[in-house]
Amino acid sequence: MLVFWDQRLAFLATPKTGSTAIEAALESLSALVVQRPPVLKHTSVQRFHRFLGPYLEVASGHSFSVAALMREPKDWLGSWYRYRQRDDVTDPEKSTLNVSFDEFVTAYCTENPPEFAAVGSQARFLKPRKDRGVDHLFRYEDIESFVQFLEDRLGCEIILPQLNVSPSASLELTRATEAKLLAFAAEDFDMYRRLIRAPDTSHS
Repeated sequence: MLVFWDQRLAFLATPKTGSTAIEAALESLSALVVQRPPVLKHTSVQRFHRFLGPYLEVASGHSFSVAALMREPKDWLGSWYRYRQRDDVTDPEKSTLNVSFDEFVTAYCTENPPEFAAVGSQARFLKPRKDRGVDHLFRYEDIESFVQFLEDRLGCEIILPQLNVSPSASLELTRATEAKLLAFAAEDFDMYRRLIRAPDTSHS
């Protein structure tokens, strides 16, 4: 999570959307950088508007707008799966080394997934609190538009480094598993489709 004081802007780090690279590039421009622990780095929209947003508004006398990224849901799960394929995943319960992507997604689509598939939901992360949500929501697949938005707001050129690159892996799903995912993560897919249909709202 990053807070840009003069610009009255907060960037919330949706997991697996390049937030580590964004924070590395913009840390020096930020008034507040939260990189660890993960529960604070990945502060959700609801928690921001409940706890941190009101404090920032009281301290500054101004409201802060919120920016974030969202990734295509299946690709987002693929990123989690590949990330947990790495040899340096220290907790064997979270490793996907001996699990296929189809098995990973099948496990994800349960009410109580095992540790290796317990990765949460982008829709829950980005869900508004009452009438306060994300003011500028961008597709991860169109990160160039997000960078342009930041350059306009911060008044400088931004070059993102490549960090946390995960190993390649097959991301094939059976038709049955694909259908199960579409039903289980319907809120995520619907949010992403609306973002594609109305991309200009990200820049408002």
